[in-house]
Amino acid sequence: MPRYRLDIEYDGAAYAGWQRQAGQPSVQAAVEQAVLGFSGEAATLKGAGRTDAGVHAFGQVAHLDLARDWPADTVRDAVNAHLRQAGETVTILAASVAAGDFDARFSASRRHYLYRILNRRAPPALERGRAWHVAPPLDAAAMHAAAQVLVGLHDFTTFRSVQCQSKSPVKTLDRLDVTRDGEMIEIRASARSFLHNQVRSMVGTLKRVGEGAWSAADVRAALDARDRAACGPVAPPDGLYLVRVDYER
Repeated sequence: MPRYRLDIEYDGAAYAGWQRQAGQPSVQAAVEQAVLGFSGEAATLKGAGRTDAGVHAFGQVAHLDLARDWPADTVRDAVNAHLRQAGETVTILAASVAAGDFDARFSASRRHYLYRILNRRAPPALERGRAWHVAPPLDAAAMHAAAQVLVGLHDFTTFRSVQCQSKSPVKTLDRLDVTRDGEMIEIRASARSFLHNQVRSMVGTLKRVGEGAWSAADVRAALDARDRAACGPVAPPDGLYLVRVDYER
């Protein structure tokens, strides 16, 4: 039974998240339905990251097993044809035959996320649903300096959703960079794995720094509190993108 790796791009606005949910549209279900449509097989798709409702992806990775040995390009093109016919905002960027022990989630060595903040007075037209609109000016340099407090091995309980199912709040954050390009502020985070809502919680806290309400010391105090109540507001999902998932060769 061949295993296939799928590299997936999607606009998450229309979905209740990656994971299949009863009575709710999901990215996982949309792709599984497309696979059923072309192959006749009810395959289970397993993703590298369970993105929340409204979160987007440039480079989600998933795997599935099919009984028939299809050419990888056929899998990509056939699934895309069924997704397009169904009006889904999901695209299979690439399909490849993977090793039998490849697991999109557990074989991943690092995940990379991008959060985009449109920082201008005028509301968005083209970026609506694809960035967090913040009208007051933000100090991106101060946000970046404060972000470095969070880099490294920490107990991230403060930045963890109460619904998080991870066994431990201790994670190593490899990167948290804040840059500005004109009206757009980009926050890039990299780690082997993240807690539920961790990136959006960190972004909401850094926004407080950018508007001058908090300092880097306040971010440190919030982290050390290990208390969800100490976190800044959780940023909306619109601006969050799963950019890439790395795997060891």
